[in-house]
Amino acid sequence: MNLNQLGWSAQQAHSYTSYCKPGFTVGRVAVEHRNTYLLYTEQGEQFAEVSGKLRHQTTGIQDFPAVGDWVVIQSIATEQRAIIHAILPRSSKFSRKVAGSTTQEQVIAANVDTVFLVSGLDGDFNLRRIERYLILAWESGAIPVIVLNKADLCLNVEQRLAEVEAIAMGVPTIVLSATQQQGLESLESYLQPGQTIALLGSSGVGKSTIANQLKGEPIQAVQTVRQGDDRGKHTTTHRQLIPLPSGALMIDTPGMREVQAWSGTEGLPETFAEIEALAEQCRFRNCQHAQEPGCAIQQALVDGHLDAGRFLNYQKLQRELHHLARKQDQRKQDQRAALAEKERWKKVHKSMRNHPKYQR
Repeated sequence: MNLNQLGWSAQQAHSYTSYCKPGFTVGRVAVEHRNTYLLYTEQGEQFAEVSGKLRHQTTGIQDFPAVGDWVVIQSIATEQRAIIHAILPRSSKFSRKVAGSTTQEQVIAANVDTVFLVSGLDGDFNLRRIERYLILAWESGAIPVIVLNKADLCLNVEQRLAEVEAIAMGVPTIVLSATQQQGLESLESYLQPGQTIALLGSSGVGKSTIANQLKGEPIQAVQTVRQGDDRGKHTTTHRQLIPLPSGALMIDTPGMREVQAWSGTEGLPETFAEIEALAEQCRFRNCQHAQEPGCAIQQALVDGHLDAGRFLNYQKLQRELHHLARKQDQRKQDQRAALAEKERWKKVHKSMRNHPKYQR
C-alpha cells in the first residue's frame, strides 16, 4: 500500500514536514493492543511501541495513538519493530467518556471522513440512543450517515424512517438489510478510494454483518441477538482499520452499551438544532423552559411542534454535559498540580546530581 491508499492527505503531509528527516517515516494505526500497535506502512504491516519520551508527555489515554491515527515512526530493522515518536494532528476524532466513574477521554477512532451510525430496526430500535450517537458524530468533525439495518425484521419501515428523519434533519439516512444483502449499494458513494469510514452503534445492530458484506469476506464473527429484547453480544472485540475492495478504509468498532459524550460544544446544538433555535425566541435570555412567560419551547410543546420525549432527552444530555465539564475542569487542575510536582522533583534530582557531594 502507498500512503494515498491509506488515506494520506495534504493536511497530514503538511504536519509531517517538521518530522521529515533521515530514519523517520509514517504509518497508520490499524490495530491497538495494550502496549503494542499494528501499523500499515509503505513497507507493509509493522508492529510498533511508543517511545519513552512520548509516553512521558502523555497526560491520559487520549494522548496515546488510536486506530486511524497517523504516527511518525523510526524502524528498528534488527528487532523487526518500530518506535512511535509522535502522533500527527487528527483531522477528526471520535471521543467518549470512559465507562464508569472515571473522568477520562477515550478516543475511539481518528481521521474518519464518514461515520455510519448503525441502528437496528428490530426491538432494540431507540431514537434517544441515535441522538446520543449523533452528538458524538457532530463533535468528531466527520460526516454522519444513519444506517437503519434489519429492514427485513421491521413491519413499519416507513414510520421508523420518518421518526429518524424528524430527529436528524439533514443527515442522510439509509435503510438496508445486511443479512439479506439488500440496500448495501446505497453505501457505495461513501466508499471512495482513500476515504475512511467508521461503523458506530450498539451491540447487536449488525455492524459486523455490514463489515463482512463490505469487505466481501468474513472478517468479523457474527452472533445472534438475544431472544426477547433483541440485545446483542460483543462480536467485535477490538477496533481495526480494514482496507476494502473499493479502495476505502473501514474502522469497525465494538458495540457500546454506555455512550457518554466527552464534549457537546458543537454536537449538542447540531443534534438539537430546532430546540436551540426555539430557545433563541424565548422572552428571557436565561429562560429555563419551565414556567417562565413567553417561553417558545413550552409553547411548541403545547402546540405539538416539539416532541416531549426529544426535549426531555435534550435536557438530560445538557445536564450530563454540564456535569462532565465541571469534572473535566477539576481533572485539569489536578493534572496541572501533578505536572508541577513532577517538574519540582525533576529539579531536585538535577540539583542533587550536580551537588559536589555526589560528584565523583
